[in-house]
Amino acid sequence: MRLRNKIALITGGNSGIGLATARVFIDEGARVVITGRNPETLAAAEKALGAGVLALKVDVTDAAATEKAFAEAAGKVGKFDIVFANAGIGGATPLGETSPEQFNQIISTNLTAVFFTVQSALPHLNDGASVILNGSVHAVLGAPGWSAYAATKAAVRAMTRNMASELAPRGIRVNQVTPGGTKTPIWSPMAQTEDAMSALEARIGGMSPLGRMSEADEIAKAALYLASDDSANVTGIEITVDGGMTSAPSGAKIFRAA
Repeated sequence: MRLRNKIALITGGNSGIGLATARVFIDEGARVVITGRNPETLAAAEKALGAGVLALKVDVTDAAATEKAFAEAAGKVGKFDIVFANAGIGGATPLGETSPEQFNQIISTNLTAVFFTVQSALPHLNDGASVILNGSVHAVLGAPGWSAYAATKAAVRAMTRNMASELAPRGIRVNQVTPGGTKTPIWSPMAQTEDAMSALEARIGGMSPLGRMSEADEIAKAALYLASDDSANVTGIEITVDGGMTSAPSGAKIFRAA
């Protein structure tokens, strides 16, 4: 068990990639703290994950509440060995159709809150801990209409490297998982029926050489490597899980004759 006796904190651990990662970490022996804003999905996640989890309702865009929640968690379960700053939201921000409120909501959740997640956890981190940030291929895709989301993920990519340098004196490693299109509830607003979801999965999957979207637990297994001692001399890097979408785009399934 690669995380035996480790304590992990996962923001947004009540659904999608965060929930899948919590499950993988628990299976590998960790005690896991998850946070979430939605009390219903948080309670469901706590029930599904069982005795190895502590669930805390907190909005990570509220820095003071985040500090308080992390201190409470550390008081209950001990100092953290792993922090996965996973919480985030999607949302298009097309030019000419976006309000400042829409834009700032994405920035505050996906960028500002990531910084303050790490800052709030820092007093409760063991030396030699692993910090993992959740990025996105949108940092490099140049997808039309997604400027705010892409900007946050590009900034997270930069913060991974800055924080890796800053926290190195304590032996704290900072790395990033970078998902491509992944099957999670984040897509629900864009595909509200089963047929629409199937069409979306085919379209997004077709943009990669391997021809499919990722499963949430595939991202979780990349996070597991970065969380474990298997990556003890790895810091400041990202692991991209996108079926080759960004590294080998010319091989995408949509370009094949058959």
